[in-house]
Amino acid sequence: MTKEANIENLETINIIIAGHIDHGKTTLLQRLTGKWTDTHSEELKRGITIKLGYADTIIYHDAKEGYNREKKGTPKRYVSFVDAPGHEMLMATMLSGAAIVDAAILVIAANEGIKPQTKEHLMALQAKNIKDIIIVQNKIDLVTKEQAIKNYQETKNALKGTVGENAPIIPVSAQQGVNIEKIYEEICKIKTPPRHTEKIPIFLVARSFDINKPGTKPENLHGAVLGGTLKLGKLRVGDQIEIKPGLTIKEANQIIYKTIKTKIKSLHKGNYELKEITPGGSLSIETELDMSSGKADSLSGCVVSAPDKLPKIISEIKIKYTLFPEIIGSVSQTNTKVEPLKTTETMMLSVNTSVTVGTIKKLTNSVAELSLKIPIVPFKGENVGIARNINGHWRLIGFGKIV
Repeated sequence: MTKEANIENLETINIIIAGHIDHGKTTLLQRLTGKWTDTHSEELKRGITIKLGYADTIIYHDAKEGYNREKKGTPKRYVSFVDAPGHEMLMATMLSGAAIVDAAILVIAANEGIKPQTKEHLMALQAKNIKDIIIVQNKIDLVTKEQAIKNYQETKNALKGTVGENAPIIPVSAQQGVNIEKIYEEICKIKTPPRHTEKIPIFLVARSFDINKPGTKPENLHGAVLGGTLKLGKLRVGDQIEIKPGLTIKEANQIIYKTIKTKIKSLHKGNYELKEITPGGSLSIETELDMSSGKADSLSGCVVSAPDKLPKIISEIKIKYTLFPEIIGSVSQTNTKVEPLKTTETMMLSVNTSVTVGTIKKLTNSVAELSLKIPIVPFKGENVGIARNINGHWRLIGFGKIV
């Protein structure tokens, strides 16, 4: 008999679906959750993921049916998935997705093998300190048994020396629904990270939006909604919160950032409404803010906490950095050695869910000091992805920690 899931007591994990463009990430996510995440009009038109996609599911286990999402057996784990774009020009979006997850599924098509963005996504997972990885060898229905075995061995060899070296490799056909239960099983083996609910709350905003439909009566209007994940602490309905850096305002030809204080109106985890949220899962906070303040991801990259508990907004940063040996090639398949950082050089930094651009002012002993064009809310020891502009594209060249 199925035991109804109590999601408040169910272990929750956030997983990013990464991999090269067209290797079947979004199709796999539909199999895992029943939801198609490419809903943006440009995504449907072009057939690629541009924005981060989100979908949740509960994994059940039954002695006869095995692992499933059809509510057969006992609920084992609540999983929030983030679908990241595979295209190299959308690397900043992928890094923002990697900032809000605990683990990753790396999708590699059996008929194509490891491609440039497969390697670049592996580097991004390393930059964001994600160590729990499941490799999905997708599209096995398009190759022979011999080709599948050859691709498996090539994948194993290519992963040596990377964060995915010891990851399980599961042969799958997302299109035909083959071996999906094995992915569920591996997900349930991943150890849930410590959640530290006793600490000051830190909520990372990955998106913000207006959920009101045209024609909604004034009394039924909802406030601006923040989507993301809670890294630390707890938040409850009715809590006062502060959002930093906050709203971008132009005054006298200058951009200033206005920190916002508001109140939590409602809390959601997937389709469930909760009175209190703890770390784990994709979460959303309905605020008392005017709905227009959250439109079009205008608050994405912000950090939410209790009032007056967040660090000061800064426009200068110090990073202890490590550079990758080479830049992974794109269409040309050629790799280029990563040149040392230089003073006055402009870099793109991915800090939590925010992306900023900074100019290097000083370099000493693998520590870079940068002046930022877009200010951030810093947390000491936080991982930072570092990208360089090469031929008009931001390419990931290393990672670091805020010092």
